[in-house]
Amino acid sequence: MPAFFSVTPLFASASIIEIFERCGTIDKVIVLGLGVFSLVAWTIMFGKHFELKRLRSLNESFEAHLRDQRTLLDLPESYRNKRSIPYADLFADAVEAYWRAAAIAKERGQDDPRARLEHAENAIQRAIARQTLRYDSSMIFLASIVSGAPFIGLLGTVWGVMEAFSAVASQQTAGIQQLAPGVSGAMLATIAGLVVAIPSVFGYNLLLGHTRRMTTELENFASSLADRIELESK
Repeated sequence: MPAFFSVTPLFASASIIEIFERCGTIDKVIVLGLGVFSLVAWTIMFGKHFELKRLRSLNESFEAHLRDQRTLLDLPESYRNKRSIPYADLFADAVEAYWRAAAIAKERGQDDPRARLEHAENAIQRAIARQTLRYDSSMIFLASIVSGAPFIGLLGTVWGVMEAFSAVASQQTAGIQQLAPGVSGAMLATIAGLVVAIPSVFGYNLLLGHTRRMTTELENFASSLADRIELESK
């Protein structure tokens, strides 16, 4: 049996640390880099999950408080000081823009309820864009890890195979001692790339679904807020 067929049993009986120690320098760097990416990806996924969960809870609580109010335009300033809550940020921008437009119109003696409402709606749209960016923060970096990890692993695979063939070519033999470092690096880099990419892609899709749902809820709240301001301005 050719010597390279004995590589598989060798890997089966070796630990990950032993396999890592057999790898070449480049493959070691790639595997360690993928390990760092994995840690970053898990940190982003858990952090983003709990952040979105907290923001959704705050949004629901704030919306419930507004629902119990008979008017929105005359609410105390304390309702506009909760900028950390996405819904409160929309509300604050809308009310402040409404009264700012009213004050300017009063100075000019050209009070127009429709103009005040348009200013409030424009402020709501700007707040929606700002909060959407907040929801999507860190998602681009996570998407980059999802897309890049398999290719980085593939780079390690190709490099390891190249090292294995280089060792055989330089020593004119296909012994296990010559093949082991290159093949070790190739296999380990492939596994590392998949270990990083597979959980990350599921986590990314799950978080993307959450952000899209919360963005839709934000837009629905904005529409309801604009309707209530319009009714009160008449």
